[in-house]
Amino acid sequence: MAPLKLYGMVGSTNTLRVAVALNELGLDYEFVSVPLTTGAHKKPEYLAINPFGHLPSLEDGDLKLFESRAINKYLANHYKGSGPDLLRSGVKAESAKVEVWLEIESQEFNPPASSIVYNVLIKRLLSGGSPDEDVVKAQEVKLSHVLDIYEKQLAETKYLAGDEFTLADLNHLPYLYGLSKTANAGLLTSRPHVSAWWESISARPSWKKAIAGNPY
Repeated sequence: MAPLKLYGMVGSTNTLRVAVALNELGLDYEFVSVPLTTGAHKKPEYLAINPFGHLPSLEDGDLKLFESRAINKYLANHYKGSGPDLLRSGVKAESAKVEVWLEIESQEFNPPASSIVYNVLIKRLLSGGSPDEDVVKAQEVKLSHVLDIYEKQLAETKYLAGDEFTLADLNHLPYLYGLSKTANAGLLTSRPHVSAWWESISARPSWKKAIAGNPY
């Protein structure tokens, strides 16, 4: 059986999202570096895997997948016997809640969080650029409202969809990590239940392994 191949770049938040899922499920995989700085993501051999030229992509035998959240959903479904059931598929109410929080992560949390992390952290690392302070302030307001809702939820359950770690928690890890590395980390630490949740999920061995060698 051909090994799983993860195409991505060290330091890429979306690549990290898939790496931690692979680790959580205990799956062996080959990491294939596709550095954006060399334009490798726009070369024909990579575009044959991902025609949009984005990171990451995954090969599982003849199957080629892209978009980190779709890849993680596939892994959680197809390889759920290899590790924890990250979708809680055997528990009707919890599996439904996982789906809800997966949508919340992508639609409510990710837009402001990724904008802040890009402006404050990634832009400087890639080009030495300065953040757009007006954008950062506006996104802080949006993310603050979102995290207030998380705080209420996490006051009731250890994790977002219940008392078990799921893909809903896992998909948050890259941008929670990015936020924790900025002066905006108070968005997390000022909310005790959000802070405890972040400390808990970031202590998982799967995440520690994923960020080993990360440049920030």
